[in-house]
Amino acid sequence: MHVHGYLWTGEKTTFDKESIRRPPPSLPPTATSPDDVQQRYREAVAEWKTTDVPPIETALWLRKPARLIRGMWEEPKEAADWLGQQLAEHASRFASEHDQDTTRMVVLVASAAERLTLGGDVSLGFYLRGALFLSMALVTCSPNRAEPELSCPLSQDERERPG
Repeated sequence: MHVHGYLWTGEKTTFDKESIRRPPPSLPPTATSPDDVQQRYREAVAEWKTTDVPPIETALWLRKPARLIRGMWEEPKEAADWLGQQLAEHASRFASEHDQDTTRMVVLVASAAERLTLGGDVSLGFYLRGALFLSMALVTCSPNRAEPELSCPLSQDERERPG
């Protein structure tokens, strides 16, 4: 098992657009399907593989292009440390003073390390000043506990290549 890190910052209205956060259904809508169902399907097909907006389910990051991976680690603690670095880097922009609390961040990092050690994924989101949202995810890979049939978006060569 290894862990992939993902990071996204963007407009909260984009994050709230569920149609681009869900993969397309396996079957297309029929000609008699409601217009909104057909529209959601068209958007999902067009945008799912190309958008860097976080998927609705954390494990589904593994179905996104490998170019969206911000880091990869063999050890859960190393992945959690990256999360801590991201929290520290973005903390001054958090909209809530509660989210800026350093003790809270330390607890989040420790919790992330523990969850990853148990094979789980980690997903955190924070409102930033203005109308922005920050999403960070750590996703276990090969296998993923929530979605074991999902393969790693990186080839074996890419995973073994020194940083």
